[in-house]
Order: sequence, then structure tokens, then C-alpha cells
Amino acid sequence: MEATAQATATLERTLAEKPSKRKKSIEKGKPGEKERPIEKEKRVFMTGNEAVAWAALAADADIMYGYPITPQNEIMHYWTRLAPRYGKRFLQTEDEISAGFTTCGGVLSGKRAFTATAGPGNILMQESMSMAEMLRLPTVLVVQQRGGPSTARVIIWQKETILTCYGGNGEGFRIVYSTSSHQDLFDYTIKAFNTAWKYRFPTFVLGDGYQAKMRESLYIYDPAERGIEMEKTYPFLGQEGMPGVDRDPAHLRNTYNTEEELLAVISDYAAEYNRIAPELIEYDAVDTDDAELVLLAHGVVARAALAAVRTLRSQGVKAGYFRPITIRPFPAEQLRQIARSAREFVVAESAQGQLLKLVQEAIYGETIPIDPYLMPGQGITAEELVEYVREKINGQRKFH
Repeated sequence: MEATAQATATLERTLAEKPSKRKKSIEKGKPGEKERPIEKEKRVFMTGNEAVAWAALAADADIMYGYPITPQNEIMHYWTRLAPRYGKRFLQTEDEISAGFTTCGGVLSGKRAFTATAGPGNILMQESMSMAEMLRLPTVLVVQQRGGPSTARVIIWQKETILTCYGGNGEGFRIVYSTSSHQDLFDYTIKAFNTAWKYRFPTFVLGDGYQAKMRESLYIYDPAERGIEMEKTYPFLGQEGMPGVDRDPAHLRNTYNTEEELLAVISDYAAEYNRIAPELIEYDAVDTDDAELVLLAHGVVARAALAAVRTLRSQGVKAGYFRPITIRPFPAEQLRQIARSAREFVVAESAQGQLLKLVQEAIYGETIPIDPYLMPGQGITAEELVEYVREKINGQRKFH
């Protein structure tokens, strides 16, 4: 960890010392002048990956570490194109393992650092993110999900849901925002930095290949213009002053010698995580007060679910919509309350039951029937969901 932080500091010194074209491009927006990449608010038309890059700039991120993998590549491309204008940095590593650990190193040195990946890269980053959990490092990781298992395909999939929430050999002490639009990608990328640095848990933005590649309109903005104050960053290592005299010593551990030590640490982390969970939980619910059937979905599939509910309502069907925005921590109590008044749930996802597992765990003990609409590796449309619900109502389909 010391070595990683030192490597990051060395990179900073090297880049600062090189009298190259890079230096001239940086001078266009000197860090000391605090030139903002976005003035006020603008409506734009761009890809989701481009929105993430702009959001990281708006959040005043210092450096991105990364390794190419579809469908997140353009986050790196746009970042490397835009970042030099504002004195920001980028380091392409030799693989995703290195990208994850160098992100941890950047954070240890006090930088607002982030990375992005997908699919197999997400798997390779779980070791470093597990270390970030143990050290309570405010890392930010954007995941644009792709098909699986293994390489599979590069666009739609939601099978990194459980991996992102509970990956690594830990307890899932992390925060995961599931986005459904380009506006979400922009908003929650900014929010992820603040959440990570405020609570000191690794924070993830979970998108997918559809959101990454398609273009749609959204508003980009300077967070300050909306009253959003970015959390201050600080170095965990290499602080000024004598440890134990001028300041408390930095004591970061990810290994413990006795069972009792580890039990005490994990118990404290669990208590802290559970304490802050109510502050973190976000969800969206529409027409659930009188709903007999509630469609549950997250991510890009939630768009189809919401459109389906609106169509069904127009046809006289008492349908409702529930979307967990934070899938870790999960809005369990909010969903449990809906389960006690509705007659049935339909869980729609582009995976073989990953959201379904989270729902079942969240409302364990409730008796409401749950019907899974599972389309692994394939997108789901509003029309398909409307047809599915209509057939259920007409008795042409039964619960699985």
C-alpha cells in the first residue's frame, strides 16, 4: 500500500517535471485557477460513457486509472481527451488488477481517484475493492455491465448485480447505485465521489452496455451551481507532521493475526454500515399505494417497467412500479411495506434472477407471490411487459 501510494506520488512528480506538449495543454486550465469544465447548466446529447467522463470532471476528480474493456472504453477515451485541459491525470495500467490497486493508491495519496470497467474486468478488480473495504478507502468504480459468464457479449446484461454488491472475500461493505438513464449516470457519478469520501466505503456506479453506448439528452452542470459541495479529500499516508506528536498516526490494516481481532473489526464495520444505511438508501416508487400488481426492476430495465405501468394504468389495471436505486444497501423496509398491501410482484431483469435474490432476501417472511420475468442477456421492452401482465390477468399465464 505504501508502495502504491509512493508510485502515484512518483507519477505526479514525473508528469509535473516533463516539459512537453502535455504541460502546454494543462496550462489551458491550470489547477490553481480552478477553471470549471462546465459553466452553469447545459442540455447536451451524448453517450452514457461521455456523461460519466463529464461527471467526473464536474466532480473535480484528480485522476483516472484504467484498462480498456468494452463497453466502458469511451469513459477512458473521453477522460483522456478532456482531462488535460483542466490539469487532470490518467494512467493506463497493464490490466484491471493494476487499475484497481492504483486507484486505491491514488486515494491513499489524497487524490479523488476513480476507475471504470466491465464484465471480466469487474471480476479482476474485486481483490482491490475488497482491500478498499477493509481499509475503508473511498474508491469510486463505474461498472458498465456486459454479457457473461466470461467474455460472452458486450452490450446488455445485468449479471454483475450480485458481483458488484458482494464481490470479493468480504461482507459487501460497499455502496452501489444502479442507474437507468444518462442523467442518472451523470448525477450518480458525482454523488459517488461524495458518498465515498463522506462515509469511507467503496462506491460503485452500476450501468450497462445500453447506457454506455446509446445517446440521449441530459443536463450536465457544475455541482456548485446546484448547491452541491464536494467532500474534501485528504491523504491517508504521507501527511505533514510527526506521527504521535503533531498528529495521530495513520494506521491502515487489511490483515489481522487473531480471530478476535478480525471479529471486532468486522463487527464495528457492520454496525457502522447499518447505521448509515438509512441515509444512503434511495428508491423510486410510482402508483404503489393502491397497486395490486407491482413491477420491480432496476437499471435500464426499470425504464421499460415504468412505461409498462403507465400503459397498464391507462388500461384500468392497478399496476405499480418499484425501482431500487441503491441496490446495496437495498431498500428492504420500503419494499416490505408495499408487499403487505399489494397482491403480487413481478420482478423483471436481464439476468437469471439476481435482482430476484435481492428481493427475496429483502422481504423474507412476507407471503406475497413473486413472479420472475427473466431475460438473461436480452433487453426488455415495455410492450413485452404489458403483454406479459395482460396474459396473467386473462389467465393465460400462471406464476412460475
